[in-house]
Amino acid sequence: MPQLSLSTNVPVDAVAAADILRDCSRAFARIIGKPESGEIMSIGGLGPGVNGKLSAALADILEAKLSVSASRFYVKFDDVQGYNVGFNGTTF
Repeated sequence: MPQLSLSTNVPVDAVAAADILRDCSRAFARIIGKPESGEIMSIGGLGPGVNGKLSAALADILEAKLSVSASRFYVKFDDVQGYNVGFNGTTF
């Protein structure tokens, strides 16, 4: 399941933080093809094509909202395999 953890030394007020997270959530939902209305889950759905699109979207958002160049941060992707996620007494 996608999880975004963002740490920055750029001062961000609560309104700006909510705006950034909203934009990131919308980008994730659009790129992985899941509705934003619930918890966005993508088990085993990451890969070079999707990761590149997610990285580009995050770079655009963070450059626009925080004025941080894409060359100043890293994005790390961890793809959770279905057998590592339990639900309803079984795994995916």
